[in-house]
Amino acid sequence: MITLIGKDLAKKGQEFIFLGPAQECEKCRFKSSCIESLELNRKYIVTEVRDNEQKCPIHDEEKVIPVQVERASIDLLTPSRNIFEGSTFTFNAPDCDENCEFHDLCFPEGLVENDKCIVLESIGKHKGECKKGYKLNKLNLGFVI
Repeated sequence: MITLIGKDLAKKGQEFIFLGPAQECEKCRFKSSCIESLELNRKYIVTEVRDNEQKCPIHDEEKVIPVQVERASIDLLTPSRNIFEGSTFTFNAPDCDENCEFHDLCFPEGLVENDKCIVLESIGKHKGECKKGYKLNKLNLGFVI
């Protein structure tokens, strides 16, 4: 999908999480091509940068550039054992209320409850100790849309 991104961020491989539009976006003539194709709280990666600069008051340098983006892969720690490369599953957050050093990998930004995921890579057993006693595996996930 095509969107517009600040000139300073328009680099192939740049990842970002769409946190929603700024108030100024509501009246912008580029709204439909800029923000309406993006989903709130999703992680994207820039796959291609285009040339056509446009003015935008909310970005640094007051310029945006069209870019091709797709949903980015996400790393996840999970106690699930029956998940392997190529398998698909529905993400359900673990039963955990600990705020530990691994929290951001167990509850990664861009991944929400009931997302349909595909395991792109099984990275292996996580060596850190889970406060809940879970034996965690690290996965790199894509999305089934």
